[in-house]
Amino acid sequence: MEQFWAFLKKEFWHILRDKRTMLILLVMPVVLIVLFGYAVTTEVKNTRVAVLDLAKDEATARAIGHIAANRYFSLSAQADCMADVDDLFRRGEADLAVVFGEDFATGTEQPSVQILADGSEPNQAAVRTGYMQQVLAGCMPAASEKAGHPAQAGGVAIVTRLLYNPQSRSEYNFVPGVIGLILMLICVMMTSISIVREKETGTMEVLLASPLPPACIVLAKLVPYFLVFCLNLATILLLSVSVLHIPVAGSLPGLVGVSLLYILVSLSLGLLISTVVASQLAAMLLSLLTIVPAIYLSGIMFPVESMPLALQYVSAVVPTRWYVEAARRLMIQGVPMAYVAREALVLLLMAVALPCVAWRMFKIRLE
Repeated sequence: MEQFWAFLKKEFWHILRDKRTMLILLVMPVVLIVLFGYAVTTEVKNTRVAVLDLAKDEATARAIGHIAANRYFSLSAQADCMADVDDLFRRGEADLAVVFGEDFATGTEQPSVQILADGSEPNQAAVRTGYMQQVLAGCMPAASEKAGHPAQAGGVAIVTRLLYNPQSRSEYNFVPGVIGLILMLICVMMTSISIVREKETGTMEVLLASPLPPACIVLAKLVPYFLVFCLNLATILLLSVSVLHIPVAGSLPGLVGVSLLYILVSLSLGLLISTVVASQLAAMLLSLLTIVPAIYLSGIMFPVESMPLALQYVSAVVPTRWYVEAARRLMIQGVPMAYVAREALVLLLMAVALPCVAWRMFKIRLE
């Protein structure tokens, strides 16, 4: 029995001395419960609503007041014409738009209210339009009576329309996200394992003793993977267009440029992981863990706007979030490159910062 307790004590010390094991055992459950408890939700909050009021009477003013007071919506802008509404969608400043026609609550047979939603995210668009229909259905009868149109109380028609994806095809939402996940997972894993393999086999010492400076050695490791993933990107985009029938409605050079920038960021993240681990198994585990925030904090599955403010700030450091936003706009909405300048700038900053941090942590003398 005494030997058993001695062996048990040894196993405990093995676990307690391994920081990476303790991180997985104690921190990962906390991270996952927070993500699944707060980020993973089908409830849509903080939906940005643009309003185009062509009637400009008391009834529409009361309806707009009901929208602004609802906890699910935030009134982001009041447009002057349909061109302004379209521009707000293309700039990513509106998720939903409500258009009050000039005939609102006047007794005409034409539809008085139109709800426009960004169909590039069909699941979220369906929930948002459903919420808005309930709000309008509840406020418009009262608004009509207050405006002096009792005959129209409860009889105002609501028309909904999904922009960019009228068929509500789920592929329009998931394909840009899946592209981001594929590139992130494979780039990070392959880069981190490639460099750590040199450490495990002992060949890193030989490489560091060569006439080449360490920066050139690391760069020589990254360039082949970058070229291979350029080929992978071409294959993925070709399959998306020809097999899945996902359009590239915007700038194809812009989409390729943002994708190459994202590949560079992912490779740099793999390089950073390789500087903090000493085994291929640890590198693989850390690479796989990057998929958790890439799925739940990037807006692929759940809207970022619905997350708590703290998680929204955390999502800002997830490269997949910025790539997916840019890819959706370029592929589905068909916006020019200028409308994704913010996303491209964030990825560019990450592409510069991650190699610098990795280089600072890179050890030119092995233990």
